[in-house]
Amino acid sequence: MAAAQAVEEMRRRVVLGEFGVRNVHTTDFPGNYSGYDDAWDQDRFEKNFRVDVVHMDENSLEFDMVGIDAAIANAFRRILLAEVPTMAVEKVLVYNNTSIVQDEILAHRLGLIPIHADPRLFEYRNQGDEEGTEIDTLQFRLQVRCTRNPHAAKDSSDPNELYVNHKVYTRHMTWVPLGNQADLFPEGTIRPVHDDILIAQLRPGQEIDLLMHCVKGIGKDHAKFSPVATASYRLLPDITLLEPVEGDAAEELSRCFSPGVIEVQEIQGTKVARVASPRLDTSSREVFRNETLKKVVRLARVRNHYIFSVESTGVLPPDVLVSEAIKVLMGKCRRFLDELDAVQMDW
Repeated sequence: MAAAQAVEEMRRRVVLGEFGVRNVHTTDFPGNYSGYDDAWDQDRFEKNFRVDVVHMDENSLEFDMVGIDAAIANAFRRILLAEVPTMAVEKVLVYNNTSIVQDEILAHRLGLIPIHADPRLFEYRNQGDEEGTEIDTLQFRLQVRCTRNPHAAKDSSDPNELYVNHKVYTRHMTWVPLGNQADLFPEGTIRPVHDDILIAQLRPGQEIDLLMHCVKGIGKDHAKFSPVATASYRLLPDITLLEPVEGDAAEELSRCFSPGVIEVQEIQGTKVARVASPRLDTSSREVFRNETLKKVVRLARVRNHYIFSVESTGVLPPDVLVSEAIKVLMGKCRRFLDELDAVQMDW
């Protein structure tokens, strides 16, 4: 029985010890364990696989993906980071820039501004195309000149009072429709995601006048095209109390974990610790610093339960980003199967 439990733990859990982590690598492949049928079966996969949305708002999404291998989870994360397309500034035509920010630095800053535009409605620009068209390019104009405020108090030293337009923000970027874009996109839909991103600071007499071309691209080519601020995953924590923890030890145990992980209940006048929400645990392993408590707790992670966190830059809602990442992954699988078929035909 003990041997069977050890095998099951090795197959299903990543165990966190005081000085290391055990069972890191996936071992449930066909033929590795006697008595286990680990051959891949589609019906079994469909039965065990599920996606649970835990939290979603305008810019962030947390969901559980259960029943997959680490390779699939990591592929999904990398696609979110680098292969879901967005629109970003690619070319900057500088007509006048007398600010202290060099043209190259200014162009780089403009490239990193997230643009609120659905990339699915645009095509990739062909290499060598200089001008661009309404189907592959968005155009923005930035024209700001700083002047003195004639109504400022003489003894004032506040730049906000002394100068007009001394801070250049993304709200100063004006969309210039190309072709029939004005008919396709309602006013206000094509814009920077945030209107309060500081681009540069000016002083009286200084001016920025430039034209920007936004094109469709992916984060694999340049980080400015990445649609997410962060996309990460972690394994679901699994905390087991090997024996009852009562009294002052229960209070001390709760302090060894993040708030909400261990709950202290009073049962018949005795304080008793129980695992309330292991999901909140950050795996700090603080409990291993306590010589008594470290013997009554087992820390582990569920091997096939991934907690994904996706934070959008605001270009697209996070749920749309996830669905687009799934489409990209499906496309990769189709191309791989087509390559296999082609190789078999050559043989």
